[in-house]
Amino acid sequence: MSNFLHTMIRVGNLDRSVAFYTQLLGMQELRRRDVPEGKYTLVFVGYGPEPAHAVIELTYNYGVETYELGTAFGHLAIGVPDVYALCDKLRAGGAKITREPGPVKFGTTVIAFVEDPDGYKIELIERK
Repeated sequence: MSNFLHTMIRVGNLDRSVAFYTQLLGMQELRRRDVPEGKYTLVFVGYGPEPAHAVIELTYNYGVETYELGTAFGHLAIGVPDVYALCDKLRAGGAKITREPGPVKFGTTVIAFVEDPDGYKIELIERK
């Protein structure tokens, strides 16, 4: 049986990104691996333990502070119980809300978009 394990994104400041995903989005730091000989550190964050839950691998390459995100990547999507309340928390934590909470066009599902500290787009989808 196959299952989705993780998505890897490169980050420019590991502490800032871990704080965003854990403190603001409520994920847990699941594991960390520093590889000095390869000049990188990996931190896996998520809402539950692997492999039962897909997680995000935050990859920090020593000395690289920014990346060009390109035009092919769209966004990560997270189901949340209250999009409005989470956006208030994110905004108070300094996060950039790029689409305010509200129903999708021609529908009733409540969504919002936020950017992580490196500019990756995250869609928040309300799941009551």
